[in-house]
Amino acid sequence: MGDVIVLAMHGAPPTDFPRQEIGELFILHLRLAHTRGPERTALEQRVAELDARVRAWPRTPQNDPFYAGSLDLAAHLERVAGCPVIVGFNEFCAPSLDEALDRAAALADGRVVVVTPMVTRGGEHSEVDIPAAIQRARERHPQTLIVYAWPYSIGAVAQLLADHIRLATAVPSLSTKTLE
Repeated sequence: MGDVIVLAMHGAPPTDFPRQEIGELFILHLRLAHTRGPERTALEQRVAELDARVRAWPRTPQNDPFYAGSLDLAAHLERVAGCPVIVGFNEFCAPSLDEALDRAAALADGRVVVVTPMVTRGGEHSEVDIPAAIQRARERHPQTLIVYAWPYSIGAVAQLLADHIRLATAVPSLSTKTLE
């Protein structure tokens, strides 16, 4: 099959997921950073339960436009790149980045190339979480070459933005929805 791309996305909770549970998940994440010992194990278990529940929640363009947009970006990237694209999410959505990397490794007979639309340096997902997931996948799939196509050239990102600004302002009546 050749190369397979994994599009590493952030993820967002669906709007119809119970607010109390999403709030609890955020609070528990904060508590985990400062908890040790036996209490940590119980917190980790509850975080895992809530994480699994939110990731498995049914998604629609109405309750999770970010998820729908991620799939749309993947479809466009697949057409432009000419190879399969699998979406993986850092949080809140399925499949997880680990699951997407495993699926890509099973399909690829070339490389797995990981890319993210998180274009600026300094983000925890792009600088810590995604590389950690890639390292775990390399350990699970030592026969697969996994390449992280990041960071981006800041000049290329600036050029992309400048080109988009020129396009968006060339005809003031155009909305960004028509610039696809």
